[in-house]
Amino acid sequence: MSNQSHQNRRQFLGAAAGTLAVAGASQVPFIPARAQSSAGSGAMNVFGELKRINTGVLSTSYVDVGPENGYPVILLHGWPYDIYSYIDVAPELVRAGYRVIIPYLRGYGGTKFLSDSTQRNGQPAALALDIIALMDALRIPTALIGGYDWGGRTADIIAVMWPERCKGLVAVSGYLIGSQEGSRMPLPPRAELQWWYQFYFTTERGRAGYAQNRYEFNKLIWQLASPQWNFDEATYARSAAAFDNLDHVAVVIHNYRWRLALVDGERQYDALERQLAAAPVIRVPSISMEGDANGAPHPDPAAYANKFVGKYEHRLVRGGIGHNLPQEAPQAFARAILDVAKM
Repeated sequence: MSNQSHQNRRQFLGAAAGTLAVAGASQVPFIPARAQSSAGSGAMNVFGELKRINTGVLSTSYVDVGPENGYPVILLHGWPYDIYSYIDVAPELVRAGYRVIIPYLRGYGGTKFLSDSTQRNGQPAALALDIIALMDALRIPTALIGGYDWGGRTADIIAVMWPERCKGLVAVSGYLIGSQEGSRMPLPPRAELQWWYQFYFTTERGRAGYAQNRYEFNKLIWQLASPQWNFDEATYARSAAAFDNLDHVAVVIHNYRWRLALVDGERQYDALERQLAAAPVIRVPSISMEGDANGAPHPDPAAYANKFVGKYEHRLVRGGIGHNLPQEAPQAFARAILDVAKM
């Protein structure tokens, strides 16, 4: 991105700121969600002033809206997205009386490492423990937790490793817990092709290319992952500001290289990663979701249905809904949160 385009984007942002049934799952109706979404409409809604709190190795920047005594809902974003995936979900939940907390993950937005010497680690165990540390710092013993992509994997991990902290789970693309050993197994060629960016990130050229071109790179990912989502430039630019975090590139590159066992994680996470490598089941009440036009790599719902052994539903959201389901179909996602609370 040129200096001029970068400057134009900052000026623009400154102005903007003034059902599918599967084995073991309950049958649920298809949801015509495209008509529900206001994303990409040109409306530049923004969250108010964000809060900040120290959480383990981080100073976490987060949204905290709704009544302070409302039951907490923690919503987790993915890559390459940010807290604005939930800009239209949060009001729905607040109206229902919930307290909604949406943190920037490490390497995004205003979330910072407290020490320059801390490894810029993107491995799944570290991301999950970040959220446990956030819950501890906010004195939240248990919450409803929802997410997609990196956020969905993080929510899954919390649900299996700390079920007492997770009253209910909403996970786009279902069960996303993996392991380095599992990532060693080759996939069919068409499936491997979908992971082109992961292979690109294993190279120094890829790291440098992502650092230099992250604005255009991540916009391409949005387009490929949600081919029928007609988001506008304002919607994308609002989220792209989160990628200017000084640690963003390091965390993203480490995440994808760690998955292929090309880089080490940190030893304090070894025991947790070993437990996750066994693919433990999820026992908390859960709703998994999938958009009918998800262009990103994702598992077939039938492949993970047996990983949910508690109360469970899977919902296919129709209407050209892609990978960023909460932002593309906010009412469907909010409804899943409300419904899992009753399971």
